[in-house]
Amino acid sequence: MPYTCKAYSATSATSPLSSATISRREPGPTDVQIDILYCGVCHSDLHFARNEWHFTQYPAVPGHEIVGKVKSVGSAVKKFKVGDTVGVGCFVDSCRTCPECLKGLEQYCPTMTMTYGSMDAHLNAPTLGGYSAGIVVTEEFVLRMPANLNLAAAAPLLCAGITTYSPMRHWKVGPGQKVGIVGLGGLGHMGVKFARAFGAHVVLFTTSPGKTADALRLGAHEVVISKDAAAMAKHANSFDFILDTVAATHDLNAYFELLKRDGNLTLVGAPGEPLPVAAFPLIFRRRSLSGSLVGGLPETQEMLDFCGKHGITSDIELIKMDQINEAYERMLKSDVKYRFVIDMGSLR
Repeated sequence: MPYTCKAYSATSATSPLSSATISRREPGPTDVQIDILYCGVCHSDLHFARNEWHFTQYPAVPGHEIVGKVKSVGSAVKKFKVGDTVGVGCFVDSCRTCPECLKGLEQYCPTMTMTYGSMDAHLNAPTLGGYSAGIVVTEEFVLRMPANLNLAAAAPLLCAGITTYSPMRHWKVGPGQKVGIVGLGGLGHMGVKFARAFGAHVVLFTTSPGKTADALRLGAHEVVISKDAAAMAKHANSFDFILDTVAATHDLNAYFELLKRDGNLTLVGAPGEPLPVAAFPLIFRRRSLSGSLVGGLPETQEMLDFCGKHGITSDIELIKMDQINEAYERMLKSDVKYRFVIDMGSLR
């Protein structure tokens, strides 16, 4: 039988999030029941709550940067025990048999079950996310959190962290490379931290001169104001890799010109409108443009362990659950450094 718990949900695209009671499935033999301690606030949460991607079913409970304590485990669970500190990211199930799943790339599974907004096969209802007191997740999709990290500041690692870590690992960012990060927000500030930890020379691109000092504090070696054509030109043909975290309309072609031969620009930001792409800057130096979506389970655990080893967390502002609507409005104005995290104790 399902059990109920407190949550915050949206009942329509235009309604604020408010207190609600939701149903979770009764834990089965391979399930882990988690009391949620902290949940990060991703811009995707806002898009989903307001149906900006046109697939939201209501009532909708966002939240996919989840950290909590194990409350109970099923009889067949082997990896976790009651009291363990664990995390849950952007998806909670997949087919486990397709080529992507077999390679540990569950995020690309055609039938991947998202933490919110997918169909929950157990309840025959949409999945509900981490703005809630508890969640039940099958063991394979639960991650172990490093014991030495601040748990609230570690919550955004489950999305913002792995979203920036994964493409850098894929494109083999490391010592001796010059790496650009476009944008200094929830994703960009994590990109700066990882690129620096990987040993690269890190350049932050921003339209805001006021972000220079913070970018240097976070680990950038240089900051370039992207609206300054002369400053951009000084870096022509010099980057091995550029990670573009910007979700607003902007000029990609200006960054292509900064890549070396065989350099790559990877998109992790998702602008709402298509961006023009000029062919010649790509063709004449065999540059490439690609995209990346979070990371699979093995890589996400690798990322968490890396963060534990290097003491990497997000810069956060901790809020109470009833501040979420205000946080959404502030997020739209980029008024957060650099990620909101909800103290779920405030829900209880």
